Amino acid sequence: MKQSVFITGLIIAASVVSALIYFFFLPKFIQDGGYLVIALIALSLMVATFIIERSLSIRKAMGKGALPPFLKEVEKAVEAEDFALAIQMCEKQQGAIANILKNGFQRHQELKKKKKPVPHDKLVTEIQRAIEEATGLEMPLLEKNLIAISTIASIATMVGLLGTTLGMIRAFQALATTGAPDAVQLSLGISEALVNTAGGLIAAIAGIVGYNVFINKVDNFTYMLDEAVFNIIQIISVQEGEES
Repeated sequence: MKQSVFITGLIIAASVVSALIYFFFLPKFIQDGGYLVIALIALSLMVATFIIERSLSIRKAMGKGALPPFLKEVEKAVEAEDFALAIQMCEKQQGAIANILKNGFQRHQELKKKKKPVPHDKLVTEIQRAIEEATGLEMPLLEKNLIAISTIASIATMVGLLGTTLGMIRAFQALATTGAPDAVQLSLGISEALVNTAGGLIAAIAGIVGYNVFINKVDNFTYMLDEAVFNIIQIISVQEGEES
């Protein structure tokens, strides 16, 4: 499914569900927040959907089992020049880092099978290039929808502030009437302001927390990948240098 289709469908579904929640399930004091509450509910549903989607995707990208022990075992296999075993370990782990490293190991095997010997510096360069190409394909999948989460958090804050402003305008209009202030309209205005403030904060806090958590996971993932690639390239460089 294309990303644009997914987002469009999510916006439509969230809007419909939010309208149903607003008209049929919310208490009266929250409905007093006005129709902007529908938008805030929709934004909350969207950020919750993206958080669930990112949690599942990143969990899948981590593969089977803990990454540090897996990377150590792969490095041991490379040190023993058992690249077939390293490829098998990557296929078994099934994570994004495993897929990236497997691409480099497969390139190593392809070059080694050539009849004409490949200079060790070119072999190392080709392995690095294969790993970089695989990284370019895998990393965008980890970072997908993070901008959407951050954007929703910002929009929710603005929508909540707009609702707060409209509610305060309504409250001050009640105070501006001649004679005694209209207590009902005053209370409705204040209620509208506070409900929208609360709704905007809920969606924004969820989005900001989710964004920061996932960014931290991606950063840790990138660090482990860079460290593993560096160690493996150094091992292969030494091996090829000794052979030459």
